[in-house]
Amino acid sequence: MYKEYKFALSGRIALAAMFITTGIAHFVFVKGMSLMLPDFIPYKFTLVYFTGVIELIAAVGILVPKYRKTTGWLLILFLVLIIPSNIYATIKHVNLEDATFDGAGPDYLWYRIPLQIFFIGWVYFSCIKPVPNRK
Repeated sequence: MYKEYKFALSGRIALAAMFITTGIAHFVFVKGMSLMLPDFIPYKFTLVYFTGVIELIAAVGILVPKYRKTTGWLLILFLVLIIPSNIYATIKHVNLEDATFDGAGPDYLWYRIPLQIFFIGWVYFSCIKPVPNRK
């Protein structure tokens, strides 16, 4: 008996779980995440909550076939747009969990930026251009 593996679907389910987790983190670590934003940005807590909601909605959107591609493209845009906040957090040594400035610093970027690129590829290949299943 042959069993077909649906890699794109599995990838979307895993992405959804990740975005649910990170979306919830925006509500749990709101103070630490607000430190990732430069002082000139107003309404930091509101923006952190808003981006958390975006991640939760995206987690659902990538699982609904009708919205999968659009959500995928918007997620890629989102992932690119948050790179500067990750760089800023690195420069300022932000510790998200403790909401202090004693975080890892530049070491954080050595895995964060490649991880962000990995997530962008993951979204692309599981939501926008799924690789066809092989028989």
